[in-house]
Amino acid sequence: MAESIKSIIQGFLITLEKERSYSKLTIKAYRNDLNRFHDFLKNYHGRDNLDLGRIDRQTIRHFLGREYEKEYSAKTVARRLASVKSFFRYLVKAEVIEDNVTVHVKTPKVPKSLPNFVSKNLIETLMNAPPADTIAGLRDRAILELFYSTGIRLSELVNLNIGDFQPDKKLVRVLGKGKKERLLPYGKVAENSVVHYLKKRKLSLKPVFYDKPLFVNSKENRISERTIQRRMNKYIQLVADGKRLGPHLLRHTFATHLMESGADIRAVKDLLGHSSLSSTQIYTHVPTEKLKKDYKQAHPHG
Repeated sequence: MAESIKSIIQGFLITLEKERSYSKLTIKAYRNDLNRFHDFLKNYHGRDNLDLGRIDRQTIRHFLGREYEKEYSAKTVARRLASVKSFFRYLVKAEVIEDNVTVHVKTPKVPKSLPNFVSKNLIETLMNAPPADTIAGLRDRAILELFYSTGIRLSELVNLNIGDFQPDKKLVRVLGKGKKERLLPYGKVAENSVVHYLKKRKLSLKPVFYDKPLFVNSKENRISERTIQRRMNKYIQLVADGKRLGPHLLRHTFATHLMESGADIRAVKDLLGHSSLSSTQIYTHVPTEKLKKDYKQAHPHG
């Protein structure tokens, strides 16, 4: 009996996790996209156990068209196609099919949106938002400062241990996507915030505490991503408006402020842990827009 599409998809997801070290969040997105594709195939062909080698580019185009009909954005549809393309590359490699028909399907054009960020004049207000007289407040201040000082991802911050810090060099070791390690510089204000928080826990950045998680909950267990998202949203709402006010906004702010101050885009790319310059390129638009705004306000003929 031929292997079902569902089990083949599961094998692909296991490969992403075990061999390519994709995050749980990324794998969840792949699972959702491919399950939707699988459901479409069942309805499109009227049966479940379909020969994957018989899927043509017209079928995939119809799938994308159906997603557009359901009023999903171009960005979402593009991501669905990216998931399907990755799956088909896997199918060829695993010798399930001979030809990859997805190479003939063009990716929908996605309008680029500028990243939201917190303006410089509001940063101090944001950083001072958590109370300084409670352990939770000191922890949240340290989290805010690290996000802004390093541009670290949420998943990377959650997994930090005390031993990841090199206080003599003012560097912190981070394990990023694909288990790629990088060293990030951090500022004096961020270090002071971390030290004050650890002191409240009767800890320090000394090697003796090497294996202890940096940020914990009230039970001294490693803090969850969901908790950080919830608490950061609460503070960020004090200085920003919008639907997406999570910790990623601070990563955008870190990159934007660096670019505004004249930092080299290649340096910003490495700090953010981007695999290619195209991911970092979006931040180059922010200073230009700011320049145009300043020009219109200040120039007599603006």
